[in-house]
Amino acid sequence: MVSFDISRHLLIYIFLCLMLSLSSEAAVVFLANDCGSNTTTYTRNSPFHRNLNFLLSSLQSNSTRQTGFYNLTVGQQPPDTVYGLFLCRGDDTKEICRECVTSASRRILQLCPNRKTALVYYDECTLRYSNRSFFSAWGMEPALELLNTGNVSQPDRFMKLLGNTMKEIATQASNGDQLGKKYATKEVNFTSFQTLYTLAQCTLDLSVSDCETCLQTAIAYLPQCCEGKEGGRVVFPSCNVRYELYPFYRITAKPPPPPSPTQKPVLHSPPAPQSKGKNKMSSTTIIAIVVPVVVSVVIFAGGFICLLTRKSNKYDAVEQEKGDEITTMESLEFDFSTIEAATNKFSADNKLGEGGFGPVYKGKLPNGQQIAVKRLAVSSSQGAEEYKNEVALVAKLQHRNLVRLLGFCLEGAEKLLVYEFVPNKSLDCFLFDPEKQGELDWTKRYTIIRGIARGILYLHEDSRLKIIHRDLKTSNVLLDRDMNPKISDFGMARILGVDQSQGNTSRVVGTYGYMPPEYAMQGQFSIKSDVYSFGVIILEIITGRKCSNFHQTDEDEDLLSYVWKHWSSGTPLELLDPSLGSSYSRNEVIQCIHIGLLCVQEDPTLRPSVAAIVLMLNSFSVTLQAPQRPASFLIPSSNSNSLGNELVSDSSSPTPTKSVPSVNEASISDMVPR
Repeated sequence: MVSFDISRHLLIYIFLCLMLSLSSEAAVVFLANDCGSNTTTYTRNSPFHRNLNFLLSSLQSNSTRQTGFYNLTVGQQPPDTVYGLFLCRGDDTKEICRECVTSASRRILQLCPNRKTALVYYDECTLRYSNRSFFSAWGMEPALELLNTGNVSQPDRFMKLLGNTMKEIATQASNGDQLGKKYATKEVNFTSFQTLYTLAQCTLDLSVSDCETCLQTAIAYLPQCCEGKEGGRVVFPSCNVRYELYPFYRITAKPPPPPSPTQKPVLHSPPAPQSKGKNKMSSTTIIAIVVPVVVSVVIFAGGFICLLTRKSNKYDAVEQEKGDEITTMESLEFDFSTIEAATNKFSADNKLGEGGFGPVYKGKLPNGQQIAVKRLAVSSSQGAEEYKNEVALVAKLQHRNLVRLLGFCLEGAEKLLVYEFVPNKSLDCFLFDPEKQGELDWTKRYTIIRGIARGILYLHEDSRLKIIHRDLKTSNVLLDRDMNPKISDFGMARILGVDQSQGNTSRVVGTYGYMPPEYAMQGQFSIKSDVYSFGVIILEIITGRKCSNFHQTDEDEDLLSYVWKHWSSGTPLELLDPSLGSSYSRNEVIQCIHIGLLCVQEDPTLRPSVAAIVLMLNSFSVTLQAPQRPASFLIPSSNSNSLGNELVSDSSSPTPTKSVPSVNEASISDMVPR
């Protein structure tokens, strides 16, 4: 019996070691950011800027505190006072907390340049600052809601269990633990094979009552966002809650409970005396049996944990890897009858536009939410492959500068995509319409440029997937109610491996003027392909002129030649859209033209990365290299019936062939959901 007791404890020890090793520290995971509704900005080297730098440096220096929390006020004279804090997840080690705070301090300046209010959410920490005090007060904005797409088997019983458990740990977290953290976790059995893991946490500056109020409010959001789902979380600036059917936090081994004082010892008869030889043989036999059993159980435990780890990787929008499998996204599927009713049977009155793939309709769900429905036409050039690609990709992405996919419908010949409704349509509707150009002053245009850059940066670097859009253009940039840009239409997007930087295709699809020459002529695409397209968009935003319209004039071959002519002759400001008048920032305009020209260099290696572009757009102290003459790219002329703005390469030939233009001069996915 003693030998078996020792082996049992050895097994438990090895199992815990496996658990700890598999949950070892990894790189921190960025979730989202918000730059606040306060549009007040600061200038470089101003008192506020210096105070902010000191604040972020101090937060990093205090990131190894045992409580995982620190807040600080820098500066005594408003409006230059800065308030800031960080909160690390309660189970973070000091090393992970330090890594997260350091990463957040760097990232927040890139994502919210020159802004006096900013916040970033990571999986491991939250960091925020403002020119107004927010200490000891809880709020719901900005809220972040994420869900696990898997469905539970017994949703009603599960949600009841979840609600009771969450309420219990909300109270526990509000009262704090022995370390002073307002943090609590709990595991409860859902089925004989499934365990529910829950977490709740508040910032330490909240009172007990405010912490519990904040947590209970977050918990009330769970049925709305995550009804019947295997996992979900709601993150507020001052508190957050999360649950999963796998261990997503570090579980500290708890000591066994002491024996009950009323428990009586169990007496055993003494074993019969045995010879030494038999004792020795018995020990050898026990060892021979125990060791293989221990090894087998450890291997099984390791495999089971790996399975759980793989399951955890499908969490929310940014962590799914199997994008092509629509069956993994059952929670996003709409009934055709629901969409038909929402759009009033796809009535002409609800039609927002039509492109190469088919029409887009405005709709309204039974809960009052407005939607945009992209209906793939039977004759559309965007087939089932592009449809599945767009569903899978957009469902993985969550960023303020990307359009949000709400769901899809695949029923018979019908292929529908359901998006959030974006009221101001697309950028080209304003940029190239003489009656609407005046609504885009320079401040809005500069904000749009920076927003698009942040969206592309998320696609290339900040999401778990490295995504190349491959069809960036002004008609694929939607504008929300506040004229903030949202990149849309991911039908042509491609996922690259973590260590992959480029790819090749024999099917080249895109729009003339926005495609780099190496992609249009050789089928080579990379993250620098999107950089080229972004450069063209920048120059279109500045000039107010469409890249494909230059064949209508005699003196300029294309937009890039037009811009280069003025840049090289020292007259860049003559490029400005006349509708801007004299209301613009000279430095910002010249900086943007310079960046645009760097993006459209013929050699992809000379084009900057999107991370470098974001930095350039946010700092005038960065020294930019001199651009070379941009790529020379032929735009189809208006008097040619054989050329269009659409480019498609047959899979049997690496040389692109040109197709007849559509009415909208579109690529495969020109019209986008509004």
